[in-house]
Amino acid sequence: MRPILIPLVLAAAALAAPLHAPAAAQQRPLTFMDVQEFRRAGSWTPSPDGTWMLYTVTTPDWEKAESQTDIHLVSLRDGLPSARRLTYTEDKNETSPAWAPDGSFFVFSSNRDGDSNQLYMMRHDGGEARKITDAKDGVSGSAFSPGGRWLVYRSGESGQQQLYRLAADDLAGAEPEQLTDGEAGVARWDFSPDGSRIYFTRPDSFDEDDKKRREEGFTVDIRNAVTPLSSLWSVEVATADERRETDDPSYSVDNFTISDDGLWIGITGGSPARYERNITASRLYADLYLMEAGTGEIERLTDNYEVGEGGLSFSPDGRWIAFSAPDNMERYTMTDNRVYIREAAGRGGAFRKLGADFDQSSSVGFWSGDSRTIYFNAGVTVTTQLHALDIETGAVRQLTEERAAMSVSRDEDTGTILIGYSDPKTPPTVFTVASVDDVPDRSAWTQLVDVNPQVRDIALGEEVEINWRSSDGKMVGGVLVYPVGYEEGTRYPLIVAIHGGPASADVLRFNGGYSSQVYAGAGYAVLKPNYRGSRNYGNAHRTDIVGDYFTLGYEDIMTGVDYLIDQGIVDGDRMGALGWSAGGHWSNWILTQTDRFKAISSGAGTMNWISMYAQSDVQRNRQFYVGDGFLYEDFDTYFDQSPLKYIRNAKTPTMIHVVEGDPRVPSPQSVELHMALKKLGVPTELFMYPGRSHGIPDPRNRLVKAVSEKAWMDYYVRGIGEKFEWRQVLETLKGEGGPQVVSGG
Repeated sequence: MRPILIPLVLAAAALAAPLHAPAAAQQRPLTFMDVQEFRRAGSWTPSPDGTWMLYTVTTPDWEKAESQTDIHLVSLRDGLPSARRLTYTEDKNETSPAWAPDGSFFVFSSNRDGDSNQLYMMRHDGGEARKITDAKDGVSGSAFSPGGRWLVYRSGESGQQQLYRLAADDLAGAEPEQLTDGEAGVARWDFSPDGSRIYFTRPDSFDEDDKKRREEGFTVDIRNAVTPLSSLWSVEVATADERRETDDPSYSVDNFTISDDGLWIGITGGSPARYERNITASRLYADLYLMEAGTGEIERLTDNYEVGEGGLSFSPDGRWIAFSAPDNMERYTMTDNRVYIREAAGRGGAFRKLGADFDQSSSVGFWSGDSRTIYFNAGVTVTTQLHALDIETGAVRQLTEERAAMSVSRDEDTGTILIGYSDPKTPPTVFTVASVDDVPDRSAWTQLVDVNPQVRDIALGEEVEINWRSSDGKMVGGVLVYPVGYEEGTRYPLIVAIHGGPASADVLRFNGGYSSQVYAGAGYAVLKPNYRGSRNYGNAHRTDIVGDYFTLGYEDIMTGVDYLIDQGIVDGDRMGALGWSAGGHWSNWILTQTDRFKAISSGAGTMNWISMYAQSDVQRNRQFYVGDGFLYEDFDTYFDQSPLKYIRNAKTPTMIHVVEGDPRVPSPQSVELHMALKKLGVPTELFMYPGRSHGIPDPRNRLVKAVSEKAWMDYYVRGIGEKFEWRQVLETLKGEGGPQVVSGG
């Protein structure tokens, strides 16, 4: 019989009919090509009166290995039936829609007349687009001023972009006027609430020699090169008079936010040290500052700059300032975040910590109109839910009970509430409600987009929450995907899909876990374990691996596997494991700890924490997880937790995937694994993809990874197929099937 599972609340009854129409008579399995061809919607832009919403739809183009984006429109009242496409350039892009303040037209960015992006204007009720800029270097960002007098955009050569203004009442005929004129370019920028000024960040200098050496072809990459600090500036829009707002060499202005009343500016000030300022890990080596806009006086709010605080947020009435930071703000931790709050005018005052009894991370999502409540999204086991944080009492209430991945947000300009939503049967979509009070009531939701209706013709495996007891008695959870056509009493091959992070979690969303539904369509069961180290299960669950990275997580994964075997779902002689990043770390550990799996695929996984420490673009979190000792004084602790130390135990055929220039888990880690397995005589292949990112940047190479990985599993786990041949990818591109559609128990 099936294991005892937390019931899955069927969303079909509450969702709009087009999302859950009756199944086709003959559904087919999901393929990796289907996954690559899914369209994506985004750039949600409600109109000023809350009647309409502009959004973009991006469609992959496999012939050109590119994607193409158009602008669509939907009524916020009528929802999905009213949705329609506004732009139709088949090989160009229309992006970044922005309504004019009176809602009579909108502006967007497009490369329809050349290679660079220019601005165009268009009415939402019909008519042709009109070009309004012809900037030599194209346009990178634009916005209407509050009140609608000006349209301001940024343009210029890389690193030297400046701001320009156009009169909003004569966009098609007006000549642009330059607003800023610094040696270095404008980076982050935003209008003051009254529209009279623009605040912006600008590096304190520009290295002309560095620019020239690149133009001359000297492309050497100087790691952690000396770069200038940035300062906060402002410019008066009507007169183009610039004013420097900060001039403090003790920090670099990385970001800022302005209160709704314009009285306060919150600043994130980064370290002046080059090796700390250039670190990729967000929010480390920075502190928060508060500037009074009228006087220019600046108060330092935090002084713990190895702790990662979220940016300052102001309440709508301007009374409160709030930010999120770890529960222990005295030292670096990866513990759950709390919200800290105090009055903006209370110079030198202490912050109150809110939600201390809430055993998940809290954050500042958006405020209620009366400034008494902060709303935020937080994970609850295998779901994400909307929560409310009471400013006065510090109490947290969970407001929703969706069996899904959900994210609720509020549009800053119009107050429109948008609900991003996905469940195991529903690709990512968006809904709206009249107010945040209506979010818990599914009958009040109006669906706005459905960009992948073809999913209704695809057979999907049932996906459920599952819980089991680990070796130390702790209850652990995760997601189980049944194979399509599951028959009780039949044992199926298993794929253990291990999420990254590790402070992440698999939730009930569409096709998560490295395209688990493709495996389900091919006759596999898929386990997505939320092992120790994952979020959504409380702070202890998340930090249990600190000081001993692998042991408890490994036990959680293996006891989950045993549970499924005991329940009669899984054939213990036909199992494979795969993962990326932290999932790759655990794949490598599994390889060196057991031979129970027939195949492993390791994606961007570590082998040696000692070499990884220096190779990676982050060190502090490695130090926290492995034991908080300083590597160069304690090599043994790092090597004792390294898969490489136990590599002679490896027996399982292992495919390895990594991006050559991966900054987070650098490719030499995968080379170490590949070399060791070759020398030990363990079947192995190493696929190294071009790029300089932690994920595979090219969609065609993402397809190669997926198809080759599954072929590896089919061959070693089930004894079918031919491991991997390029014919399998080429047939997939032609729609001829390929190994990913092989099915059976």
